[in-house]
Amino acid sequence: MADGRTPRGADGANEGRAAPVGPAPAVRPFLVTAGRVAGAAGEASSGRTMPVETQLVATTGGLDALHRLSFEQHDIVAACRVPQSIAEIAARLRLHLNVVRVLAEDLRTAGQLSVHVPDSGVTHDSSVLRRVIDGLRAIPDSRRVLRDTD
Repeated sequence: MADGRTPRGADGANEGRAAPVGPAPAVRPFLVTAGRVAGAAGEASSGRTMPVETQLVATTGGLDALHRLSFEQHDIVAACRVPQSIAEIAARLRLHLNVVRVLAEDLRTAGQLSVHVPDSGVTHDSSVLRRVIDGLRAIPDSRRVLRDTD
């Protein structure tokens, strides 16, 4: 297999038993985004990334295209039936924030997501910041351990 494990049953030792499942390899985010750290067009040209409080909403075209999307893109569009921030989606889907940013930019370019960047005055609202902090804390680290809460 690509991650270095032997496929189940290939060596005969695992026949009749389920192969152990461990954490996803660290290289996975790199593969999901095809090595990109910015979206295909918008982010790369402007040099700016979408803030974590950016709201994403699925478009009608995005919902119609669900069956054609990759796993992660499908999950993002499906989760965005109601407005969600990038931080909330990353926490809910257990994806890296930058993976969600890159895929969201791709989905926006394809017309499958509508992206709403809040006004800078709104981002200073303590309730918005608290929701972002809570969303970030809900993302487990590489050992699948959640961060401590206040």
